[in-house]
Amino acid sequence: MKKEIQDAFLVANSKLETHRKVICSVSGGADSDTMLDLLHKIDKDGKVEYVFFNTGLEYDATKRHLKELEEKYGITIHRIDPIKPIPTVCKEYGQPFWSKYVSDMISRLQHHGFDWVDEPFEVLYEKYPNCKQGLLWWCNGNERKRSGRESSYNIDYVKWLKEFMLENPPGFKISSACCSYAKKKPANKYKSASGCDLSCVGVRKTEGGIRSVVYKTCFSEGDEFDEFRPIFWLTDEDKEIYKQHYGLTYSDCYEVWGMDRTGCAGCPFGKRFETELALIQQYEPKFYKAVNTVFGDAYEYTRKFEEFRKSKGFVARKH
Repeated sequence: MKKEIQDAFLVANSKLETHRKVICSVSGGADSDTMLDLLHKIDKDGKVEYVFFNTGLEYDATKRHLKELEEKYGITIHRIDPIKPIPTVCKEYGQPFWSKYVSDMISRLQHHGFDWVDEPFEVLYEKYPNCKQGLLWWCNGNERKRSGRESSYNIDYVKWLKEFMLENPPGFKISSACCSYAKKKPANKYKSASGCDLSCVGVRKTEGGIRSVVYKTCFSEGDEFDEFRPIFWLTDEDKEIYKQHYGLTYSDCYEVWGMDRTGCAGCPFGKRFETELALIQQYEPKFYKAVNTVFGDAYEYTRKFEEFRKSKGFVARKH
């Protein structure tokens, strides 16, 4: 067994020994499966409670897999309902587009009735004095990084987005609120009420995404409870070695559909959402209709934006 995997066991064992009650967030994904297996192997005192935070928009394959995990390990995975399910949040607040930060900034501008014009920050700030952060993003007013590249907090960080929106103002509400109401808030609420002192999540450094950038180590101390990322340092190769060595079987999303990762089902934030949609249409056609009902405007707006970028000579995201 590779040293990195052995180290993961040693560190996890140490964390379980020094904490009283542990919550393990199960998602049904491959990283989550690896974390669950690791923790279950060392949890001799039954400290770990397994929970699944239901978003209100889940694959049938994921639901089946949760039952398979319960049967395999002889555990109960507690299903926790969202504060508001994703379909409701998208209807009330808006659909996710491109990224959480971009969606948040657009949502702020929409909230203040922004008219999508290209004017200096000072001029726009007089018109919209309560939308400073959104205007700074729109006007590229946040400081640049030392490398000279546009700050990730400015709209120009996403090449051609401002030009596209000037020509094609969004005709639907955009928001990242689904992430908060369907996952983050209910998770924090449940963990606080449970009295746990350690929360375990299946984040890996090499997986990419905002979480892997924000987190620098596998452990963070908190006021209410600490957070531990048991497989944080495992690479894709390490995870595959673990899978083969311990005989893990992932959900049908991986084993049958051929997906290499899963997140929130059908989310427009996914860089390869078109590929995911094709798989959903093939394997869960009823769910395909559901995600298009919930995210349809965001899908079309993203497609239109990528076509716009292509017309400017920019290579679009691969799906």
